[in-house]
Amino acid sequence: MESKIAVTALSALAQENRLDVFRLLVQAGAPGLPAGQIAERLGIAAPTLSFHLAQLKHAGLVHQRRDGRSLIYATNYDGMNALMSFLTENCCAGDRAGCGVPVCEPQSARLVRRKSKGARS
Repeated sequence: MESKIAVTALSALAQENRLDVFRLLVQAGAPGLPAGQIAERLGIAAPTLSFHLAQLKHAGLVHQRRDGRSLIYATNYDGMNALMSFLTENCCAGDRAGCGVPVCEPQSARLVRRKSKGARS
């Protein structure tokens, strides 16, 4: 992956709503989710969500497909893994084989919830 592409992907993720959308789609796995369901789950207005999804799509992090009248969005795992590979290519002095750097596979993708800022341990 070229640095310019990585910067575009990281820029897309550097916004709270887009990061939430991306994480939700990773959790949903390969089937993805309809735009309306994403908006409902995250409480994002449709026009705002449309803008954020376009940014993630432009960055190569999500795919879009039409199912009847619905637009279905899903994580582009190849794009996500390429970004992760780019970020970790120098891990362990370049010996990534010994690092245990994970690669996400859609069937086993799981969302790890962040604790609320005010939550107690």
